[in-house]
Amino acid sequence: MSTTYGPPAFQWSHLWKPAIVNPVNLKSYTIPFFNLRDPYSRSFHLSWLGFFVAFLSWFAFPPLIPEAIKSDLKLTNAQVANSNVIALSATLLVRLVTGPLVDSYGPRKVMAALLILGAIPSGLAGTAHNATSLYILRFFIGILGGTFVPCQAWTSAFFDKNCVGTANAIVGGWGNMGGGATFAIMVSVYEGLRHLGLTEHVAWRVSFAAVPAPILIFVAVLTLIFGQDHPAGKWSQRHNTQATQLAVKQGHEIHYGSDEVPQAPSSDDDDDDLEKKKKGEVSVNVVSEPDSTIVKSTVDIAVNEPLTMKTALMIISSPLTWLPSLAYITTFGFELALDAKMADILYTLYNRRVDGFSMVTAGYYTSIFGFLNLVTRPFGGYVGDVVYRYWGTPGKKWWTLICGLIMGASSIAGGFYLANHTGSELPDLAVVMGVFSVAAIFSELGNGANFALVPHCNAFNNGVMSGIVGASGNIGGIIFTLIFRFQPASGKAWWIMGVICVAINAVLVVIPVPTY
Repeated sequence: MSTTYGPPAFQWSHLWKPAIVNPVNLKSYTIPFFNLRDPYSRSFHLSWLGFFVAFLSWFAFPPLIPEAIKSDLKLTNAQVANSNVIALSATLLVRLVTGPLVDSYGPRKVMAALLILGAIPSGLAGTAHNATSLYILRFFIGILGGTFVPCQAWTSAFFDKNCVGTANAIVGGWGNMGGGATFAIMVSVYEGLRHLGLTEHVAWRVSFAAVPAPILIFVAVLTLIFGQDHPAGKWSQRHNTQATQLAVKQGHEIHYGSDEVPQAPSSDDDDDDLEKKKKGEVSVNVVSEPDSTIVKSTVDIAVNEPLTMKTALMIISSPLTWLPSLAYITTFGFELALDAKMADILYTLYNRRVDGFSMVTAGYYTSIFGFLNLVTRPFGGYVGDVVYRYWGTPGKKWWTLICGLIMGASSIAGGFYLANHTGSELPDLAVVMGVFSVAAIFSELGNGANFALVPHCNAFNNGVMSGIVGASGNIGGIIFTLIFRFQPASGKAWWIMGVICVAINAVLVVIPVPTY
């Protein structure tokens, strides 16, 4: 058993040793990446894996639309744009509903349920035969975008404030990497089926049945078998911690669910827990330290609670709700628009003017932006944790907004470059990729920074907050996609998006945040 005061200094051995746990809230000070026997490690990996595989169906249409689906279903550009908006709208609604469900039933069960529900329309994707049926299928497949909410809430429940930004950003970034992987995987599967002799009409339909549907079911089963609801055990046991006792002493009213039995942990219970830990039944080391050195803010003692009308009104009226939400409209909204539109834009620009530039080429170029999430989003959250040590929560806020401002400026620059290279003057592919890579990098850094900030905002309803902020990202994606819908000149669309992003992030500077 390890004894220390405060979060331990980083050691490489923390990556494979059992989690070192805060005894007040049972959250881990460390992220045991490689210790899959540890429930903290398993929950960490299952959270990003569930979000990752959701993309295999959620984002499977855009890479196949330019050449295969669009021609097979005889879609117009307007119908393609409408289908993108419908898919984002579905995810927006699901994320808003998913937040309260996570607070009530826990992230593990909600994650598995969303994957199973999303697998059904994924398996039926090949039945699309016109624009209307495509709209319906993409709407229900949009359910999978809701997996982001349990993904973030799960790690927020398991990791303490010294590393929650890094944990949230890694699982969000690795999960978002599914967007890039989907472009490469679906295009490769489609091309492979074509080489086997399948027609265009059949190949894209078989691609959906062969890849997304079975993988979604498989990961859902893994989540139910190997995941854990909460550091305290079952989700109904999450209030059996010292954190809840301290919250009650500070005057917070606890709203117990119908399946919860309030049980204050006694010293005997603590001794029993330690004996279990020593025997290896729970793979953690416990840190013993005075409460006064641990509890500095609400986030230290907050435990997810079911949403009530009173708390809903408090959340809606709080500026702390709208700070990360509006910022996420810009950063994640931009990323969604980039993933949805860039392949089509590159294909339109270079297909007939650059030898060998096909749908596959455009898909591979676009996948670069998604694969950047392997590094960028985790790094954004890591920087958020670092600045927190020196400047507290205000440091996280400023880092989030700076990322949004740089992203917006880059989008403006890229938009004007494309607008000034039209007609016979072909924009240089290297410049286009370079400028929009900068925009994508700061978009993804900002996404990671944002969810380092979210746990400090309305901490007793982290599931609801994750849902609201996640849904806000989809609102941004819808807004930016509609800009492309009604502004055919892609260059102008990009710089309009950039102006919106800069304006929103500049306005958010005035919203205050708690010190810790």
